[in-house]
Amino acid sequence: MGHIVVDLSDRRLYWMEGNRIIRSFPVGIGKILSQTPVGTYTIINKVPYPYSYPGGPLSPYGTLWMGLSRRGYGIHGTNRPASIGKMVSKGCVRMYNPDVEALGRLAGIGTQVIIRP
Repeated sequence: MGHIVVDLSDRRLYWMEGNRIIRSFPVGIGKILSQTPVGTYTIINKVPYPYSYPGGPLSPYGTLWMGLSRRGYGIHGTNRPASIGKMVSKGCVRMYNPDVEALGRLAGIGTQVIIRP
């Protein structure tokens, strides 16, 4: 089973197997006043949000939410793809919808998530 490493300084999320990077994704992270919390967590739930209309998702969480063991925080898609790579969220890790869907196929409930500065 792999694990996730979120590198806040690089604004990237890595799917790791052992010490090997298998996949790498750009992410949006928390603003200065609502920083993404550094630490080690686990994925505790996964909630899909199907596209609500042909142009894209209506949900602010994009097409998938993966909740972390730190209450109120998660890894999710976005209905604002221009926010990826920026410090714009209330602390969550945002991903492009196709990326979060790919990650969701790899990461199950209980997957370890390490967020580092």
